Amino acid sequence: MDDSIRSLIFQLIDQTISAEDFDRLQDAIEQSDEVRVEYLTAVSLCESLSDIAADEGDSAGNSKPATVQTPSEFKLSDWQSNRILADSRWARTFAVASAILIVGAAAFWFGHRDGARQQEQTADGREATGTNSESESVMAGHATLRRSVDVRWAEKSESYREGDVLPAGLLQFDEGVAEIDFFCGATLIVEGPASLNVESDWSVQVTSGRLRANVPPAARGFVVKAAGSEIVDLGTEFALDVGAENAHVEVIDGEIELRGGEHDGNHLITGQKRWLKGADGGEDSLTGLSTIGDVRRRRDTAQSERFAQWKTHSQQLRADKRLIAYYPILESNSGRQVPNQSAAGSERDGQTVGLVDRVAGRFGTKTSGFEFDRPGSRVRVRIDGEFQAFTFACWVKIDSLEHRYNALFMGDGYENGEPHWQIRDDGRLMFSVMVDDSQDIRVSNSFDEKVVRDAGLHRVYFTEPFWDVSKSGQWFHIASVYDPVGRQVVQYVNGEELSREAIVDKFHISTLRIGPAEIGNWGQPFRKTPWFAVRNLNGAIDELAIFDAALTPEETQDLYKQGRPLGY
Repeated sequence: MDDSIRSLIFQLIDQTISAEDFDRLQDAIEQSDEVRVEYLTAVSLCESLSDIAADEGDSAGNSKPATVQTPSEFKLSDWQSNRILADSRWARTFAVASAILIVGAAAFWFGHRDGARQQEQTADGREATGTNSESESVMAGHATLRRSVDVRWAEKSESYREGDVLPAGLLQFDEGVAEIDFFCGATLIVEGPASLNVESDWSVQVTSGRLRANVPPAARGFVVKAAGSEIVDLGTEFALDVGAENAHVEVIDGEIELRGGEHDGNHLITGQKRWLKGADGGEDSLTGLSTIGDVRRRRDTAQSERFAQWKTHSQQLRADKRLIAYYPILESNSGRQVPNQSAAGSERDGQTVGLVDRVAGRFGTKTSGFEFDRPGSRVRVRIDGEFQAFTFACWVKIDSLEHRYNALFMGDGYENGEPHWQIRDDGRLMFSVMVDDSQDIRVSNSFDEKVVRDAGLHRVYFTEPFWDVSKSGQWFHIASVYDPVGRQVVQYVNGEELSREAIVDKFHISTLRIGPAEIGNWGQPFRKTPWFAVRNLNGAIDELAIFDAALTPEETQDLYKQGRPLGY
């Protein structure tokens, strides 16, 4: 047999084979008994070595690798399968060989696609640089911030929003109360000023602060370290106060064990307490410590106050003559109609199409947003006229970015002056305006694996990624400013500038339009392939505003500050 074919077999097994060589090897396997025997022998050897390595790994306490899921298109042909399976001597080996060929092909294909996607070009011919959207997201952390009320983060400490994953490290705030859920199931209610060091899913060190720990049976063994001691939960609820001179623990319900320090080995049950540091019998500082119910009630009250403040701001905003259209929070069920609250009135009302669900808005169940988690979900609008600038702003909650492009607001035909506002699957905010739809623009596309015709001359303006899977379900305020007079595109997330890019002469257009358009989807994609055409946002949109003006950084930040819910 040709040595080059033998080399291809081992290139496939170690996943270094090229696309052309993979096709060549598969043809050889189908056409030659000798190649099949050589391939199956190599696979059998590989399997034996893998078994030996797995056995050694098991004996050392290591787990076996997880099963690899692969696409159905990576398989040997029906002819080849029948030919080999006809000989019972190869049946077992063929099953293993097919699996390895599939895995090898899938690994090669995904790697090839990753490389291709990194080289994918935007519509204006620029290379789409930055984070590879196919790289696996890692949720690094040990707990989540469930609720917070009036929390003021320490000046040099990292700040967090409700729903954020809390990584290992320092958590410090000067005032307020925070409800923290550890991944093991334990919940801490912490009152500031407080300083904690999150160590793992099962362990936290408290330097200062008052807290109540609620530890259900599933989290038994959770450890709170303080004042040289470890408080080991045995299925309980306990309270702790750690100050500069004193540290005091009391069991509210259940049992704890103390390890280390002068009380090493002591067990405490309901009603018992110990001073871990300071004079025994000192002042009881645990009176009035917040419960989970207290935090919930305080938060609901504070959220209602924040919502009332926003409503006042919203009424003032509606009088802004620069507003093209304004779709605020739906405070009541208005059927399929989506009222436009700008001065333009009902002629710019929207209409829900498909299964657009009303879900809790950013202020909770008293309000609602629109969810677009089905391909047919969308809100149809028509906004006629000519405009001199654009500012698009909304609150968005992203559950996942399952499509290559995920729509926020899209002009139907993408004709001259019309906007496209989207989020790419790697978490980048993207904004573009069509400059010249008559130009024949060709771009290389890795998904279609060919050069395709684009809609026309335009440029896509990207930000750095602002979203990843750890932020699923959180609300973000996003804004994109398209300023032809100032010759720049500026984009913001939560009031902070994320990108600023010049509009060069080639991509400058002074007259802007919208016309028929959609919120949360795209009505008339010019290519029908599913990866390109399906763009419904798997998430929700709340309070969308469009201005015929380039809002300043201060105005954009004010939109965020006036509209942010509690905990942001």
